[in-house]
Order: sequence, then C-alpha cells, then structure tokens
Amino acid sequence: MPTSAADLERGAGCRSGAPGQVEDIEKLPQDAHLAEREEPTSIFKGLGILDRFLAVWIFLAMAIGIILGNFVDNIGPALQKGALVGVSLPIAIGLLVMMYPILCKVRFESLHQVFRTREIWIQMAFSIFINWIIAPFLMLALAWAFLPDEPELREGLILVGLARCIAMVLIWTGLAGGDNEYCAILVAVNSLLQMVLFAPLALLFIKIISHSEGTIPLSYSVVAKSVAVFLGIPLGAAIVTRFTLRKIGGPTWYDNVFTKWLSPWSLIGLLFIILALFASQGKQVVHQIVSVVRVAAPLLVYFIIVFFCTLYITYRLGFGYRLSTTQSFTAASNNFELAIAVAIATFGADSSQALASTVGPLIEVPVLLGLVYFARFIAKRMNWKP
Repeated sequence: MPTSAADLERGAGCRSGAPGQVEDIEKLPQDAHLAEREEPTSIFKGLGILDRFLAVWIFLAMAIGIILGNFVDNIGPALQKGALVGVSLPIAIGLLVMMYPILCKVRFESLHQVFRTREIWIQMAFSIFINWIIAPFLMLALAWAFLPDEPELREGLILVGLARCIAMVLIWTGLAGGDNEYCAILVAVNSLLQMVLFAPLALLFIKIISHSEGTIPLSYSVVAKSVAVFLGIPLGAAIVTRFTLRKIGGPTWYDNVFTKWLSPWSLIGLLFIILALFASQGKQVVHQIVSVVRVAAPLLVYFIIVFFCTLYITYRLGFGYRLSTTQSFTAASNNFELAIAVAIATFGADSSQALASTVGPLIEVPVLLGLVYFARFIAKRMNWKP
C-alpha cells in the first residue's frame, strides 16, 4: 500500500487514549487482525431486537400507517394539528426525538485531537467532495432521468439527495465494522455543513437548475428555519447533554448507561415518524402506488451507484476496510428525516414532494442493510486489511 494511504489510516486511527497516541493497525499482530474481521459479526449479534429487525419494524410501521390512513376517519387531520416551522407537532416531536440520541453519541470532546493530523483533513476533503458535490448532482440527474414528467416528485427526490446523513449512518457503520470514531467526525462535519449549505443548495437545485414553477415557492427562510430547528436543536441539546453528564456522571457511566438507555428512543422516534407520515398519507400511497414505485427506482440506483463507486475508489486508493466502509456508507446514506421535514414545511404534508421524501426510508433501510452484509462478505473474501 502506498505510504500516503497508510498515513491516512493512521490519521483516522486516533482514539481517546493518551493525547496524540495513534493506533497503527499495520503493526497489530495477526490475531488482532482476525479480531478486527470478527468485529462486524459480534456487533450485529449484540444488537437488541429493535435494532436487529429495524427493516421489519419500518415495513410494519408503513403498513400500519397505510391501514390507519385508509380505514380510520379523520386520522390525517388529527396528525396535522399544531405546527413547528410548518411541520405538524406530532411529526416534529418525532423528528427531534429521533435525532437527539444519535447526536449524543458523537464524541465532540475528541475532535480537536483528530484534527491535528494532516491526513484526516485529506479524508474529510474526500468525503465532503463525494457528499456535497457528486452525490447531490447524481440524485439530480437520476431524478430528471426517471421523473422527467413529474416535477413535484422530482423536487422531493432532490431534497433527499441534498440531505446528507447524520444519524442512521452511525448504525450502518457499526453494523459493518467501520471506523466509528471517524464516522462520528463526519457526522459532526456534515451537521455543520448542512446548517450552512442545505438551504442555498435546495434553492439552487430546485429553483434555478430545475426551474421550478410550483405555486408554493421554495423560500430560503423556510428551508433555513427547518434545518435550524430539526438539526440545530437536537445538535445543541446533544452537545450540552454530553459535556454536562460526562462531567457529572463520568465518561464510563455516560457511554455504558446513559447512551445505552437513550439509544432505543432514536429508532422509536423513527418508527413513529414513519407511522404518522404514512397514516397521514395512507390514501395517497395507495392511490399513487405508481408514483411510489417510480420514486423507488432512482433511489435504488442512487444507493447502489454511490456505495459501490465509493467503496471501489477507496479500495484502489489503498484505504483499509474500516475507513472504506465508513466513507461508503456516509456517501450513500441520506438524512431522509430532514428531507421530510423540509418537504412538509415547504410544500405541505399532503404534497407529492413529501410523498417522494417518505419513500426514502422504504428503500434506504433494506438496501443499506443488504450492503452491510455485502461489505462484511467482501472483506473476508478479499482478505481486506482492517
């Protein structure tokens, strides 16, 4: 492997031990390498029932939501009562509940140590290029290729492509045995970039490039407020929570007790959002099944292209398995909850844009779960170094 690639591996190998201490994985004994390869399996087996069968629960939530939306009178209007930045209060609460536990796991206190190395900046630049240039433009191209006659569905897809993942990617990376520390760094970076870039990029892609002529204009202020509320509030709360509780209870209690208790609430919030959205749009999903299938097609192509291209490029560059899978899942994942929030706030809960954004988790969860198994399989088959 080229020296520069080895340096990149070392740059992302910083851990929370002694300051400046770097784990050189190339110098680990052979049994340690084997232990690294066994890690993805042990991580998956250690998951609780909620995490392990997440795809099943999501499908059930969708099915129950569709049934409720079609057979329970007035459930749609009931779920639209109240509003927070244009989003119904029940869904807004679900969004905040889902985001908060994941962000509480981000190791904000260790970022300064990792940022001291030049190699990590190269890694971050690569990730930013893929996440904020390649992936959004690919989704834009696929949206136009698959939905040239459906501008509203196309706009919903574009929003999904612009929302870079800052939550579920931590789960995919953990399942695949990727670098959790580096993933946390990318989550923090994407969180900050999303606060700044999402709104102007949404305007650029929808209003300028796509020449949107919808009756509801995509306002910069609406998008910015949605991003600030549904990303800024849980991010700020997570930072305060982490630094406060780690100081009071200690790092061990925080990591082993508090976050373990808090983690299921993220998935509970996600399932509640899916159920509420499909309940409020149950009739639309049934009556517009063709639209759902048409939206699913470009999403499927998008996830596969981005993941495999990123995985191949990082492999050719000499990255180890852990960094390659972290880069690949970060690039392929999308913050569909943010896309849903912005679509609802901007176009309305019963809009085609909102419908398109809600199809995101329907495709993303089973596809990326399958890619987790593929990544683990290919690592063993190719004897890919950690």
